[in-house]
Amino acid sequence: MTTVDGNRLRAWERRTGPALTGLGALFLVAYAVPILNPDLSREWRVAAEAVEIVTWVTLAADLAVRARLSHDTRRFLRTHAFDLLVLLLPFLRPLRALRLISIVVLMHRRVASSSRLRLSTYVAGTAALLVFVASLAVLDAERRDPDANIGTYFDSLWWTMTTVSTVGYGDHYPVTVEGRLIAMALMIGGVGLLGFITGSLATFMIDHYSRLERAEEETREDVADLATEVNALRTELARLRAEVSDRGRA
Repeated sequence: MTTVDGNRLRAWERRTGPALTGLGALFLVAYAVPILNPDLSREWRVAAEAVEIVTWVTLAADLAVRARLSHDTRRFLRTHAFDLLVLLLPFLRPLRALRLISIVVLMHRRVASSSRLRLSTYVAGTAALLVFVASLAVLDAERRDPDANIGTYFDSLWWTMTTVSTVGYGDHYPVTVEGRLIAMALMIGGVGLLGFITGSLATFMIDHYSRLERAEEETREDVADLATEVNALRTELARLRAEVSDRGRA
C-alpha cells in the first residue's frame, strides 16, 4: 500500500467511524428489543429487521470501500478475512449479533493509540457489550426449544457470566445447535477478553510501580547531588577559614 493510499484509507476511517459507531448502537437496540419483548407488534419487528438489514449493507459497503482504497484489494481481504467472515456468518439468525464485532473493531482502530484511560474504558465497555449481546443471542436461540433450560434473560445472563468467567456451574446450558455455536464463540472470545483485561491491569500496576521506583531513584540521586554540593561547600568553607587564619598569624 502506498503512502497516498494509506492516508486515504485512514481519512475514510476517521470520517465514517462516528457514523458507523452510532449505527452499531441503533442496531443493538433493534436487535435487543424483539428478543426482550417477544410480544412486540409486527410493525416494530419489521422496523427492527429493516435496521438490521441497513446495518449489514452499510458494513459491507464500508468494507468494500476500504478494500478499494487499499489499492491491493486481494491483500486487504486476506488480511481482513475476519471482517469478511463476520459479514457472512450473521445470515444465521442467532449469529446476527456478530455484526456488532465490526463496530467494535472500528472503535478499536480509533482508541488503539489513545491514552491508557480511554483504552481501559474501551475494554470495559467491550466486555459489558460481549456479556449483554451473548445473553441476548443465546436466549434467542434457546427460548423456542421445548427442552431448553434457558427461558428468560436472567437465565441467559447468568449462563453467560458463568461461562465467560470459566466458572461453569452447569445449572443452565444451551441445547440447540445455534446456542452451542454461540457458547463456543463466547468461550473463545471470553477467555481472550479476560486475558486482555488481566494483562491490562497487570501492565497498569507494573507501570505505576515503575513510576514510583523511578521517582524514588530520582529523589535518591537528587539527595546524593545535594550531599555532594554540601560537602563541597564545607570543604571550600574550611579552606577559606584556613586562609583567614594564616593571614591573621602573618
